[in-house]
Amino acid sequence: MLAGTTGEGSTLTDEEKIRLWELAVSEVGDEAYLIAGTGSNDTAHSVHLTEKATEVGVDAHLVVCPYYNKPNRLGLIGHYHAIARATDKPVILYNIPSRCVVDMDNDLLRELGQVENIAAVKQARYENVEPIEGLDLLAGNDDMLARVIDMGGTGGILVSSHLIGREMRRIIDEPESRHEIHDAWKDLFKAMFITSSPTPVKAALNMIGVEVGGLRLPMVEASEEEKGVIREVLQRLGVLQLS
Repeated sequence: MLAGTTGEGSTLTDEEKIRLWELAVSEVGDEAYLIAGTGSNDTAHSVHLTEKATEVGVDAHLVVCPYYNKPNRLGLIGHYHAIARATDKPVILYNIPSRCVVDMDNDLLRELGQVENIAAVKQARYENVEPIEGLDLLAGNDDMLARVIDMGGTGGILVSSHLIGREMRRIIDEPESRHEIHDAWKDLFKAMFITSSPTPVKAALNMIGVEVGGLRLPMVEASEEEKGVIREVLQRLGVLQLS
């Protein structure tokens, strides 16, 4: 996932995003499935980014529900139709009402699931989550992954996977122990959201020796108190040792 929330996509310039996509395609394009975050609250801008990412050679696009504008149903349909026409690659809807105010209900998702190129939904609301015909269902919150897979979902685009990717993969691959694995890591999932993401995960990555630097305003680095909570969880769960 390139230029999403965890990658601070909302404060990257277009030039930075395009360069990031180019580097990823060049370095791991034959080895990894690359998803570009091309959504914004401006349809024309989202179309432009989607076209550029397609030209670069990414495999799919994650397109967040338009924030701030608070579009109605017809506006959302028009927005996603325009983006889907801008690419021949899969488009992943991103429904996250906690950040965007607007919630795409299941009826709307079913309608959008019939649009050519719209292939999946990253679902980050907790209520009324269900499989949608025509769309792969992806968990949008770490603590939803086990439940989403149980109901037929195909995976997730997540935060704690930057730290324990192999363990989260086990939640998908090992159904007999899925919830046991989930419960073992639930304190980490909680710690990664003690303040607005991606502040906690960037602090955690720096702690384990993956130097990801600081954050751009309006995001700020974790406070000493927050770092203490994160460090305690990493130590208790053995994540510091994994590094």
